[in-house]
Amino acid sequence: MSGFFGSISKKDCVSDVFYGTDYHSHLGTKRAGMAFFSAEKGFQRAIHSLEDGYFRNKFENDITYFSGTIGIGVISDNEAQPIMVTSHLGKFAVATVSKIVNIDELAEELLKRHRTFSETSQGSINPTELVSMLIAEGKDFKSGIENVYNRVKGSCSMLILTETSIIAARDKLGRTPIIIGKNEYAYSATFETCAFPNLNYEIDKYIGPGEIIEITSDGYQQLRKPNDKMQICSFLWVYYGYPPSFYENINVDETRYRCGEALAKKDSIDADFVAGIPDSGVGHAMGYSNEKKIPHQRPYSKYTPTWPRSFMPQSQHMRDLVAKMKLIPNSSVIKDKRGIFLDDSIVRGTQLKDNVHDLHKAGIKEVHMRIACPPLTYPCEFLNFSRSRSNLDLATHNAVKQLEGKENVDMKEYSDTANGKYAAMVDKIRENLDLTSLKFQQLDDLVKAIGMPKEKLCTHCWDGSSYY
Repeated sequence: MSGFFGSISKKDCVSDVFYGTDYHSHLGTKRAGMAFFSAEKGFQRAIHSLEDGYFRNKFENDITYFSGTIGIGVISDNEAQPIMVTSHLGKFAVATVSKIVNIDELAEELLKRHRTFSETSQGSINPTELVSMLIAEGKDFKSGIENVYNRVKGSCSMLILTETSIIAARDKLGRTPIIIGKNEYAYSATFETCAFPNLNYEIDKYIGPGEIIEITSDGYQQLRKPNDKMQICSFLWVYYGYPPSFYENINVDETRYRCGEALAKKDSIDADFVAGIPDSGVGHAMGYSNEKKIPHQRPYSKYTPTWPRSFMPQSQHMRDLVAKMKLIPNSSVIKDKRGIFLDDSIVRGTQLKDNVHDLHKAGIKEVHMRIACPPLTYPCEFLNFSRSRSNLDLATHNAVKQLEGKENVDMKEYSDTANGKYAAMVDKIRENLDLTSLKFQQLDDLVKAIGMPKEKLCTHCWDGSSYY
């Protein structure tokens, strides 16, 4: 996942863009960049790697040289961006939150037309550069963005910085959000609304799926109406989003509270304490604890001064080690106790297995795991959610292979909670993770906790139901 922030102001906007982008650090993993425009300096840009540091440290020297009343920033999971472009549309910068499933097909088509790619992303075509090329094929920005909507399979939301405005265009099915904020001097566009309060912005508009908005310091105008269909990623509320953020006017932490509450209402297990696997499991645990009237405690403390994100190192081995290092068990809370643990999801299960091992080592009597969403049975086709190279990296597919003795099994029956195969899969995952008990959220309860109609939510990773 990536995240971006843009501001256009009646005064210098560099600090707003710097801090607004920094509030997306929980989303990005590898690259970050900012671009500004001022009449005196023209376009300015800086891009840095985040694999050996933090956004704030990498860019605090740059902001002393930047100036401008228009700017955008992005923290990206893969590619270097924003991309700077000079075309018949003029000079512009573009930042994206995207997953382009058909990137090889589109790149081959452009190369056959003698187009040249100058940027790379982990040795491959830079998706944001490809998007910029598709934009430049239009007669104007609106038709260029519509060209992206029509050609890209997957998802793509974007911010475009011109000399006079910011153009915000949300993915055609709204899989990722863009929200407009305003204050006395400026307007902004953001992925995460948690960037707004401390910068004195207020939420002004939730951009719709496929909607295109042009923003100036005086306001904004609609260049394209929103589409009727929406498939916003449900995982934004379950895991990705920062607790104070809102999507579609629905708060992340309140949704997690309702998820935990729903799990508790269908659970008969008794225990000495309830705990959330930090950080995203905490909101779910609060809802569960308050509903069940079982004390909420902290058997783990998260140590973040040196390792704020477990996925920063390049190798999976090092990421797993860092993930283990940052959670410190508290034997005083754990020893001889029965614990109910809430987490957002089980993807591979490797980190959770290490955590459970530590709990047993600290003397816990029972480990009951409650997961805020259903089992992840279908790999995500629409966002850079999991970097798994094989379906067997998913705990569900690994369990099914153990049960069936073969790979590439149709997961439809294993996604149906009324089917005995679902129960067998869950029990095999429980066994693999050395848990006393394991329960996943029911999909209808998750949809209810979010509070939107199911047809407006992407639930593909749980039931394989969504589309391009």
